[in-house]
This record gives sequence, C-alpha cells and structure tokens, in this order.
Amino acid sequence: MPNSKPTTPFSGKMERKGNQGEIAGILVEFLEVAITSVVYLKGIYPSGAFERRRYMNVVVQRARHPQLREYIHSAVSGLLPSIQKGLVERVAVTFFNTDNIPMERFIFKLTVNQSFGSKVEESDLEFSLRSFVIKLSVSQPLTTVLPRDCRWEIMAYFRSLPQVSTSKDAEMWIPTDTKQWQQPPLITPIKSMNSEPLGLQLYLEHPSPSELVSG
Repeated sequence: MPNSKPTTPFSGKMERKGNQGEIAGILVEFLEVAITSVVYLKGIYPSGAFERRRYMNVVVQRARHPQLREYIHSAVSGLLPSIQKGLVERVAVTFFNTDNIPMERFIFKLTVNQSFGSKVEESDLEFSLRSFVIKLSVSQPLTTVLPRDCRWEIMAYFRSLPQVSTSKDAEMWIPTDTKQWQQPPLITPIKSMNSEPLGLQLYLEHPSPSELVSG
C-alpha cells in the first residue's frame, strides 16, 4: 500500500483486569481487526467502505459504515467474558452462497491457559498476534472466489454455553440454524502460534468436492 495516506490507531484499549482479563482483552482487540481484515480481503464491499488504520504498527482496514463496524465490534466484544472463562473454542467468519450454503470459513481456534499464573508480557503477545495480521493480508490466493451476492456472518463455537442469566453479553449469541457440511471440510492452514498462555490457529475451511456435487 502507498505510504502517503495517513493512518490512525484502530481503536482504544479495552479495560483489562488481572491476567485473564489482559489476555482476553488483547485477543478480542485482535479478533476485531482480523475479522475486519477478512471481510476486506474477500472484496464483498467496495474498497471505499473501509479506511486505513494502524494497529500494532501495521496498516490495517477499519469499516467506515457504522452498521458494519458495530456488528463486528459488538460481536467480538460480546465474547470477552466467555473468552476470559475459557468457554470459546473457535470464532469463524463464514461466507454463504445464495442458497445459504457455507462456501468458505475463516477459523480462529483459541486455547487460553486458565491456570497460567505468570505475568503476561503484553508486548510479546502483541508481537505474535501482529504476525497473524501480516499473514492474513497476503492470504487471498488461498481463498475461494465467492458469488457477488454472497452473505457472511460471525459464528462462535463454545466448549460449553455461557449462562444468559449471569452474562448480559451472552444474550446476543443464539443457536444457529445454518446448514452444515455433511463431509469433513478441506483445511488450509494460514498461521498458528502455540505459547503460554495463548494458543491460536488460523485456517480456512472449504467444502469437500463430494459436498459440492451432492449439494
């Protein structure tokens, strides 16, 4: 990208309390940036729908449209309490064709060590997550060309469902009736890290050829 265009910070820092709060806060901020990057990467909106921002000293894209920006922000922010408790296993950005069949999924698989007692070095954690943002920005050749009128949504896979009565943020997450693939998907790794206290994998899922034929 040309360097002549100005950039500003992507967002402010979330409040973080304690070790788990710090890890979860950093992770949620990363997910907001990464999911926006995925949507931008797929080109389903005009480039003018995004504006340049700087995050972890990397130029990224931020949604300019208030509804798009709020959807991504509220979705990942709503996961914060569940991530702190280790309930979230995966976060997916799923793209559907006009028949409402999933065509591609970007999967963020999370592992947070709840028993990790040492102080988290925020700079080290952010340095590792920064590499995901960079890798994601050049991963378009790995992805599928989608129909112009496709739709997408953010999905979360929980190890156990959060209690709605104890978490207001849990109320926004409802069971999905999305069609599921009947055959194991094809998986393309993009980036992974495995260190204490956070493990993260980013990979693509596509339907198997037999799934496409049967569909």
